[in-house]
Amino acid sequence: MTQEVEMKEAQAVSNTVSSASLPSTLQHLKEIASLIETGAYAKEVRRIVRAVRLTIMLRRKLKAATLSAFLNFALAPGSEAHSKLSSYLPKEDDRDMDVDTASSAAQGPKHSLPDIEIYCYLLVLIFLIDQKRYDEAKACSSASIARLKNINRRTVDILASRLYFYYSYSHELTNSLAEIRGNLLALHRMATLRHDELGQETLLNLLLRNYLHYNLYDQAEKLRSKAPRFEAHSNQQFCRYLFYLGKIRTIQLEYTDAKESLLQAARKAPVAARGFRIQCNKWAIIVRLLLGEIPERTVFMQKGMKKALTPYFELTNAVRIGDLELFRTVAEKFSSTFSSDRTNNLIVRLRHNVIRTGLRNISISYSRISLSDVAKKLRLDSDNPIADAESIVAKAIRDGAIDATIDHANGWMISKETGDIYSTNEPQIAFHSRIAFCLNMHNEAIKALRFPPNSHKEKESAEKRRERQQQEQELAKHIAEEEDDDDF
Repeated sequence: MTQEVEMKEAQAVSNTVSSASLPSTLQHLKEIASLIETGAYAKEVRRIVRAVRLTIMLRRKLKAATLSAFLNFALAPGSEAHSKLSSYLPKEDDRDMDVDTASSAAQGPKHSLPDIEIYCYLLVLIFLIDQKRYDEAKACSSASIARLKNINRRTVDILASRLYFYYSYSHELTNSLAEIRGNLLALHRMATLRHDELGQETLLNLLLRNYLHYNLYDQAEKLRSKAPRFEAHSNQQFCRYLFYLGKIRTIQLEYTDAKESLLQAARKAPVAARGFRIQCNKWAIIVRLLLGEIPERTVFMQKGMKKALTPYFELTNAVRIGDLELFRTVAEKFSSTFSSDRTNNLIVRLRHNVIRTGLRNISISYSRISLSDVAKKLRLDSDNPIADAESIVAKAIRDGAIDATIDHANGWMISKETGDIYSTNEPQIAFHSRIAFCLNMHNEAIKALRFPPNSHKEKESAEKRRERQQQEQELAKHIAEEEDDDDF
């Protein structure tokens, strides 16, 4: 018994020692502030990027007491930013604070850098959103944007892009996105005048999301076409842009461009962004079905996506079979899912593809079949199914979907014999699309390569240095030979 008590006490002591030896969240925040300060003075944007990445890792550990202590450390007490940010944080007991919180205000320097002030706004805003205090987050984001308008520093651009995102996100959570559309346009104009390309990328995506949220696709396309384009600075922002572009192209019936944009967005997205990749795959599946393609089964069996893509798998199965009744059943069964994904209108467009697929299967199976049997097999539920079947068959023949003729006198559809597909241009078209895809991927990979600055100059200087050394060696060898001749 005594041994167990001693072991528990020893374990408790070791746990307290290990917890005390580990750096606290507040200490991590101080190190991040020091990193931002160093990056601001040295004008090194990569340090600011690293600081933002480290902050995201600490996001779940943020507490009100820790943030209050950090504000006391980073901002001068009584300043406008300090009093405003402290008002969003609840007062907690000292026992909930970290080990070094009490002495932080006394020993910490008070920074006057605007980068540190903007970083404090970002920390408090993230904390409020995580605590689901959306109204306060909305007010805090508006205050941060008002402060940001008066700061024009390239080292602040990284932090500003994150603030823009959470500014829009907090208003989206409170269903008030329409209120900030004019402000986002003004911020985009300001970022363009300041040559803040990352801010332009972020704000363009936020504006596209704002327009698409209210189904304003024409306005979104007008903004996208007239906004200045440049080389992407952020892979995440580029993926979002491709996704929004794919949605716009889909609504505008430009399915080929939409498919390319959506598949590229899904491929470029980080593995951790599973929700974004699921949305890209959902829209890409619908677009491929509208193009008359059937997605591979592996698309629906991707890790972590099987459950989310189940409604679209059953929908794809109904389109593949060409069963109109099964298509209706699936559409009604998952209507709530399709409504939340905003793909209902696209699924209504798929009805024509289902009929065309079923008609193609009938034309392959039967050399001659009556239009009444076609209506029954397609399960047309109209008042005059035979007339509808005749018009559907005629339209499919005109579009080239089936190779057949209609005998109006007897009410038959007569299919022509299927020839050799390799005598047509279809294999050439398929190979051309694959080659174009591979070349496009190769070009993107070449563009994505990163080289050290002035690498070509360094290479030239190295070659010159090598030539100079070789000439010196030859000269030394020649001089040594002449000396040997003189000795003889």
